[in-house]
Amino acid sequence: MLGTAIGAMVFVPPVAPALAAAVTTPVIVAPAPVDAAEEQEHEIVVSGRHHGTPGDPLEKVNALSFSLTQHLDDAVTGPASRSYAKVVPKPIRSGLRNFFTNLREPVVAVNYLLQLKPGKAVETVGRFAINTTLGIAGTVDVAKRCPFNLPLRQNRFSDTLGFYGVKPGPFLYVPVAGPTTVRDVVGGMVDFFASPFVLGGPFRSRPYVIGSAVVRILDRRDQKEEILQTVRDSEDPYAVRRDLYLQRQRARVEALRDAPPPHSCRRKAMAAG
Repeated sequence: MLGTAIGAMVFVPPVAPALAAAVTTPVIVAPAPVDAAEEQEHEIVVSGRHHGTPGDPLEKVNALSFSLTQHLDDAVTGPASRSYAKVVPKPIRSGLRNFFTNLREPVVAVNYLLQLKPGKAVETVGRFAINTTLGIAGTVDVAKRCPFNLPLRQNRFSDTLGFYGVKPGPFLYVPVAGPTTVRDVVGGMVDFFASPFVLGGPFRSRPYVIGSAVVRILDRRDQKEEILQTVRDSEDPYAVRRDLYLQRQRARVEALRDAPPPHSCRRKAMAAG
């Protein structure tokens, strides 16, 4: 009898839909109890949001820009830089690198003055004078050797801003140009427009600006080959590239605030002996 009753409740004749509705409507199935922890976990999955990395509010856009730049590097910049390294002999590449670095020394000296570091500003001017004359127009870095012992120091207006406590601002990955921050963009513009006025002459001409930019891009890309390969091999290349850049920028500012003394020629001679 019980089986017959259950069968009557479950069986729904196809010719009587109204009767089927009347039979099935009163049937109420109580939901199974849900554990509180499971319910909370379920709510997190449903209502969870993507939280961007601090300092990188445009992370999705930057990651897309990074991906596009990587494709361009695979197709153009990377092969061109490797060809540049193969075709141009190393002494010439080193000479050109020293030449362009030497031309930036006046800007470096000005930034040291802005940071109230007259001693380092004088040393930078001395480097510029020595390498421009004894170093054959800056192609040979004579000043870093004994007896001068004037090491190469990087200093930009963005470093000056950081030195005085200006925060880097949001991280940006500019297509082709690469990683930067708002502070570095502002500082780079100041350095760019200051260099021609400091140097003057043919260094303002369009052929020099374009030609030097191409050579520096290829040489810089060749020097970063190992680092970029490490970034590519990582699980999250964009995050690694961003973090490396930000760490380097922080290190530059920290070095300005607490710069270690340079090694003296006497110390080097004692170490060698």
